[in-house]
Amino acid sequence: MSQNDWKSRLGVVFSTNPDFSFNKEEDNNEPLTTPPPGKQKLIVSIDRRNRGGKQVTLITGFKGREEDLETLGKILKNKCGSGGSVKDGEIIIQGDFRERVVSMLISLGYIAKRGN
Repeated sequence: MSQNDWKSRLGVVFSTNPDFSFNKEEDNNEPLTTPPPGKQKLIVSIDRRNRGGKQVTLITGFKGREEDLETLGKILKNKCGSGGSVKDGEIIIQGDFRERVVSMLISLGYIAKRGN
């Protein structure tokens, strides 16, 4: 039975760093506040990759809290009358709404430009 002793230590990690702690949150990269819309530079592009040939409008470049991104995504999806989602810091809207989304973002005060 002593030969199986190494199996009980498989998940143990040792560190020589005195500041190391297991309780630290890994989401420290997220900013605490969202900059005002005038400081946000958003890029509106179209994407067809890995979507079965379907087109989606992709809004990237948002910096700030995830809740604010979801709120903006909900507003844009509602104005376009289309479905979509918010994933990995990007807003995805089903369909080609580049021109409409750029004009809506500019009217909301964001700096937006059409990507492709």
